[in-house]
Amino acid sequence: MNKNLIIAHGGGPTAVINASLFGVIDEVRKHSCFGTVFGAVHGIEGILNEQFVDFSKASQPQIDLLPRTPSSAIGSSRRKLTEDDYSVVLEVFKKYKAGFFLYNGGNDSMDTCAKISRIAGEFGYELTVAGIPKTIDNDLAYTDHSPGYGSAARFIVANTRDLRCEERALPIYPMIIEVMGRNAGWLAAAASLAEIGGKPCADLIYLPEYTFDERNFLDDIDRRLSRSSTLLVVVSEGLVGKDDKPVADTGFIDGFGHSVPGGTAQALANLVLEKLGVQTRYEKLGLVGRASEIWQSSVDRREAIRAGRYAVKTIARGISGYMVTIRRVSNDPYRSDLGLVPLGDVANVEKKFPLEWINSEHNGVSYDFAKYGSPIIGDNFTPYTDFDIETK
Repeated sequence: MNKNLIIAHGGGPTAVINASLFGVIDEVRKHSCFGTVFGAVHGIEGILNEQFVDFSKASQPQIDLLPRTPSSAIGSSRRKLTEDDYSVVLEVFKKYKAGFFLYNGGNDSMDTCAKISRIAGEFGYELTVAGIPKTIDNDLAYTDHSPGYGSAARFIVANTRDLRCEERALPIYPMIIEVMGRNAGWLAAAASLAEIGGKPCADLIYLPEYTFDERNFLDDIDRRLSRSSTLLVVVSEGLVGKDDKPVADTGFIDGFGHSVPGGTAQALANLVLEKLGVQTRYEKLGLVGRASEIWQSSVDRREAIRAGRYAVKTIARGISGYMVTIRRVSNDPYRSDLGLVPLGDVANVEKKFPLEWINSEHNGVSYDFAKYGSPIIGDNFTPYTDFDIETK
């Protein structure tokens, strides 16, 4: 008798998480070992509450729209399982005759996935488990990059270019842009890929990998404004000062126990006004950046589908306890292969932005990142006219 498959989404959605879901559903049809595919509604919550989408009842047009549909079509959650929850999860798996489980998420989700795999073994329940990587933050270890990052990075590049045009057109106030990414600077670094006429759009970029130095920041601002009437600064939401406290903190704690950062651009704009007497505008490129179909990277979408397919192929072979990884083969032309890493190796491990890719002044990134990031953000951007109208 064929065993059913349950797939769940965990953590923050992305622009291409449904592309991986499409890959799973489409690939399952090619293997005789699978029964019905059930999608857990709102992740682990759906398993605990026995709320599922039965994909055998979905129409083909619905399935075909998944790769271009942003965020999570079946919902997600940040629920952290307790020890008491695991026995409930296994009982639900038994009830739904599930012999396969796929979890699409980040490092916290991979920890949950690893624990479910381990506890199933301890209870003697036959369950084949695999993780599908997903995060806009790009902080999953043992994979070159994660599905979701390329599209979020493309969004950052597009908005940095457009805001540079805005800043140049009406240079009344300097502008500070806040970018998501929690404790890793991968997304903020993507702003360095934004160019107009071969010139960088972001003047200064600050990542959380280095302690934020208030004095150096103010000096950087002051020097730039002495040379130019325009100033565009990009900062990561997760900047931490010398006191080991966030530059800005929402005061919220998510379901996995992480502090929720935010308000960094506003805090720094207030700092510039207080210390330098310069009125500064600020923008926050928030949740829309991880759910933008318009700026979905074609490379990201294709790799997300491949990751879903590869996860199915893996569990169909009886291989359990691994997460799918992306391995870069070449940059020009860009090619990647897929591989596997034990769930236990990647669970709760945070991949930070390489320090050697940050400049010596800690206010920008090197060309090494451009070689890394450019191939995965997708097609080229529309060229913009570039008259030299900057003044002092």
